[in-house]
Amino acid sequence: MSPVLAGVLQLLALIVALGLSYRPLGDYMAKVYSSEKHYKPEKWIYKAIGANANTEMRWPAYLRGVLAFSAVSVLFLYLLQRVQGSLPGSLGFVSIDPDQAFNTAASFVANTNWQSYYGEQAMGHVVQTGGLAVQNFVSAAVGMAVAVALVRGFARSRTGELGNFWSDLVRGTVRILLPISVIGALVLVACGAIQNFAGIHEVGQFMGGSQQWNGGAVASQEVIKELGTNGGGYFNANSAHPLENPNGLSNLFEIYLILVIPFALTRTFGRMVGSLKQGYAILGTMATIWLVFTGLMLWTEFAGKGPAFELAGGAMEGKETRFGISASAIFSVATTLTSTGAVNSFHSSNTGFGGGINLLGMQLGEIAPGGVGSGLYGMLIMAIIAVFIAGLMVGRTPEYLGKKIGTREIKFAACYILVTPALVLGFTAVAMALDTPSHSMTNSGAHGFSEILYAYTSGANNNGSAFAGLNADTQWFNSTIGIAMLLGRFLPMVFVLALAGSLAEQKPVPETAGTLRTEKPLFTGLLVGTIMIITGLTYFPALALGPLAEGLAA
Repeated sequence: MSPVLAGVLQLLALIVALGLSYRPLGDYMAKVYSSEKHYKPEKWIYKAIGANANTEMRWPAYLRGVLAFSAVSVLFLYLLQRVQGSLPGSLGFVSIDPDQAFNTAASFVANTNWQSYYGEQAMGHVVQTGGLAVQNFVSAAVGMAVAVALVRGFARSRTGELGNFWSDLVRGTVRILLPISVIGALVLVACGAIQNFAGIHEVGQFMGGSQQWNGGAVASQEVIKELGTNGGGYFNANSAHPLENPNGLSNLFEIYLILVIPFALTRTFGRMVGSLKQGYAILGTMATIWLVFTGLMLWTEFAGKGPAFELAGGAMEGKETRFGISASAIFSVATTLTSTGAVNSFHSSNTGFGGGINLLGMQLGEIAPGGVGSGLYGMLIMAIIAVFIAGLMVGRTPEYLGKKIGTREIKFAACYILVTPALVLGFTAVAMALDTPSHSMTNSGAHGFSEILYAYTSGANNNGSAFAGLNADTQWFNSTIGIAMLLGRFLPMVFVLALAGSLAEQKPVPETAGTLRTEKPLFTGLLVGTIMIITGLTYFPALALGPLAEGLAA
């Protein structure tokens, strides 16, 4: 079987699996977030944290809950790393330095999982399972909660109430993420991933020296890192490591985990606003971008020129031979079009255009299908922008789902789409202008610039993947990328929740003959065009200096 045919068959199998999951999972999540019943374990959690899960919250209160919970999480994870050397199960590892501890705490709480350390050489069992793995669950649940709050803003009228953050957080964790993760961990163990609390042990002699590996609860952390679109690996090689991702079946399953909730949330959205067709329109936009990017990545990785490419059958540098080009290309697009950041290949070794596709996928805002929760609310923000543009073209007040998009709403949407580019381009410019950050570059020219652009794009968009040619374990990068991750995660949430509150206060606008039909394919095309134009105008100059220049010079 040719590698190209193998890639097509894997893609078709993935689409079938996602299609079979779409309706039941989407309907189940809508039921979870609409239910008024609390299970006993959930009541115990509410009692332990002192929360009243039955109290409806307006957007400022909802936002305070998000920020307070996240701030406590950052502090807890930071302190846990700082005292690691005194904890049992530390495997002999010392406490983490302050700048790296801050970076890691910000990273995992912001659902980014950027790692400037070697996991198997830095983190013991307690930090991995009691700190990082816990944040993999709750940071994903926070993103889902904010998305559901925005959906309620569209669904409700004449009220500013968006639900209860603590209820949404707990239900997302207990009823959605935990059950799927238990089943998924069993699948990964069956495929060959490890799940234990063994210490460091020697596994063999290689080239005159010994090879040592850690044990760990790898399968259980691997499943939630993909399902929650987190991305942080137990090992430095991440999902290219055979103990995290043993074979082709586990690789395809991990891609499925990355995509299944973000795609299914469009069904949840349609169900909660009372129009499944609206959910299908958002799904169509996400699926179109994802398929186009996947096709482009497969083409550019197979179409390289030169003797090395011809002998290997494509760009095999930096790829795992057990996965090959096709599975690596599909994985890399899935991980950069979502906020996952997990990698099963070396993104820095992609062709120039291939690296550009990964960069552009993050710069779109990771909305196709995007992160768990963040992909849906990011796409809905872009839908509001598209409706506004359409309204300007025909000269009428824009409306979306029966809500008027006025001055206030468009200001919130505009602020949302401006935050991340300001962080990415601002930090990249400063890093390139200073001497110290540029010393971390292992490559010069266009590729070296791409390393730094990729780092801040990954951090501010809460992705977490890296070009990996950049030495990011410095005080400068640990601090600035940490700040970019926190601002890139929580500033947009401020505008999302403010927008949700504004929409919820409105009364429904009756549909007329002049109302833009946002459930039609025409709107899907308009939305795709809006996304590409806004991103292109924002990032094209930077992309031209980096991956485009490298690709054209190849």
